[in-house]
Amino acid sequence: MSKLEKAIVAIVEVFEEYAGADDNKKKLSNAELSELIKNQLSSADFKDKIDKDVVQEALGKIDRNQDGQVNFGEFSQCVSILARGYFRKKHGKEGCGGKCS
Repeated sequence: MSKLEKAIVAIVEVFEEYAGADDNKKKLSNAELSELIKNQLSSADFKDKIDKDVVQEALGKIDRNQDGQVNFGEFSQCVSILARGYFRKKHGKEGCGGKCS
């Protein structure tokens, strides 16, 4: 598999792993989301590669419909915000052509 294919599979598998902790296997509960964040977004290496405000922005937008649970669409949008934040940190805002905010 290509790097991108592996990344896509990994995103889906991480979501399924944590969403599968309770009866609703298609949504993350608050507890499942907390566990995912603690285990998957807490390494010092990652924190150095992304601004803290980007992480806060991503988490602030994660439950868009305010139902107290995170579906895969909401989760994937959060991952997208984090990926853009990583790209900006690595390349600077100029590297986006001003369009990745």
